[in-house]
Amino acid sequence: MRQEIRNFCIISHIDHGKSTLADRLLEFTNTVPKEKMRPQFLDMMDLERERGITIRMQPVRMEYEREGKKYILNLIDTPGHVDFSYEVSRSLSAVEGAILLVDASQGIQAQTMANLNMARKQGLVIIPAVNKIDLPYADVEGSCKEIANLLGIKKEDVLRISAKKGENIDKLVQQIIEKIPPPKVSSGEGNKHFRALVFDSEYDPFKGVIAYIRVVDGVVTQGQKISLYASKTVGQAKEVGYFCPEKKETNSLCAGEIGYIATGIKEPSKVLVGDTLFLKDEKITPLPGFEKPKPMVFASLYPQNPDDFDLLKLTLYKLRLNDPSFTFEPETKEALGRGFRCGFLGTLHVEIVSERIKRETNLDLIISTPSVVYKMKDKKGEEKFIYSPADWPENPSRDVIFQEPWYSLEIITPPKYLGRILDIFKDVRGNYLETKYINQEKAIISFEVPLEEIISNLYDKVKSASQGYASMSYEFLGYREADLVKLEILIAGKKQEAFSKIVVREKMEKEARKLARKLKEIIPPQQFPLPIQAVVGGEIIARETKKARRKDVTAPLYGGDYSRKKKLLEKQKKGKKKLKERGQVHLPSEVFLEVFKS
Repeated sequence: MRQEIRNFCIISHIDHGKSTLADRLLEFTNTVPKEKMRPQFLDMMDLERERGITIRMQPVRMEYEREGKKYILNLIDTPGHVDFSYEVSRSLSAVEGAILLVDASQGIQAQTMANLNMARKQGLVIIPAVNKIDLPYADVEGSCKEIANLLGIKKEDVLRISAKKGENIDKLVQQIIEKIPPPKVSSGEGNKHFRALVFDSEYDPFKGVIAYIRVVDGVVTQGQKISLYASKTVGQAKEVGYFCPEKKETNSLCAGEIGYIATGIKEPSKVLVGDTLFLKDEKITPLPGFEKPKPMVFASLYPQNPDDFDLLKLTLYKLRLNDPSFTFEPETKEALGRGFRCGFLGTLHVEIVSERIKRETNLDLIISTPSVVYKMKDKKGEEKFIYSPADWPENPSRDVIFQEPWYSLEIITPPKYLGRILDIFKDVRGNYLETKYINQEKAIISFEVPLEEIISNLYDKVKSASQGYASMSYEFLGYREADLVKLEILIAGKKQEAFSKIVVREKMEKEARKLARKLKEIIPPQQFPLPIQAVVGGEIIARETKKARRKDVTAPLYGGDYSRKKKLLEKQKKGKKKLKERGQVHLPSEVFLEVFKS
């Protein structure tokens, strides 16, 4: 049976037609009847269809008969955005081949390159295809030439298809069968022991965690005791099956097949993407490449109404069941009350999660600006992660070394926008590496930059400078030493911890002035002049003063000696001085909302 199985996925940039191609494959193989077909069939969430992007990966099993022989085609529809690159890499390790899909009107984009590089590292067979050849402005020949140069093949070997009209889908399926090899049993394991790769999961209140798996070796049947290697958790195969695309129960899954197991495990955190699933009490070698997804961007979520805290907590737990890369833990801030510090894979991940919360609960949220996680090493070599300014050491010694995450960044752009994009990077910390040309119409600019610079609206700036033609992808490099400081805000001499932030020393003055000016604009006037000070290490580096609210105490006077007016003004002056000494400043919640929300 293994000889008739073909496991593959589709890699492409966002909006290059990946979901539409999946629709045509479902129709061509009669997996979904035409009367039940709808656009973006495998995108199960309304948010996915509205945005036109895949957020959650979705496997599907298609059966197709060719020359009297039946084939099983297993497609895993994966996200294309770099924020979800970990999930993409795990799904790529579950297949033997990938369709490289490129929009004929846009050509090769940054995320196409990033996903192609991952597919090559996994040793997958690449089937190149140019999509949207039916568009009147499509540059089919130019796109084919780009792909041919990139892969080192002939231009004639690139398939020309229209996923919208179904043109040449039969030729694509033929190449999937002919070029993608059937799954192999890993060396040394044979058929003795069952091993499977977990590439996704979801939660069912009755069946527990449902693990999406690719069976690498052996066979698993319903009722067998199973175990997870990394989490050391034991469960039971309460239900075994595959996706058509809805779940279809079967008695067993064997080597090479893609399907699911209802594990009965009630703790979602125990079933991790990339873990190895095996039969209880059997000794096996775990599948390579497992690592826990590490959130790199953090943001705080607070309900505007404190009474909604429990509802927000329940909503986050539900989201965590279907998104193992999302993390959260409770935190409290004096100004905002109780909330949660949440970890994400990137800024798009922040957007998606916050949007899902608003849609599912109608909660009004205060969302802090995304920030990155820093690392601190002391003289003993011990490491500590700094997730927020509250984790900053009170008096860091000179021996302490601070580090920040760095990423390799690639921007693909038409050459005429090179100058504008390079001008943006004059104000960005980082290292320019090189500029390469794919052809006369496409250039790749490579940089190394801190993550803090990437999440500070860098993508929007690049898109604006290139009039929307440039695309960007990035990959984690590691932590590098940085000269970091904690920026604190004093209002009327009192520290407001809620406004503290971690900044690089070379940019602290710019950030301090920016924050002080912002606070001056939004803080309501008091009865006395209000000093707003930005402080680093006890030194004031920026200051603004909010003028006092003025009341004309001399208005009721009509004529008379000036000494009467002077007496009232002196009395007002003494009163304001007493108020200033007491320093009672009330900051409404709207002030924190304006500073924190993104």
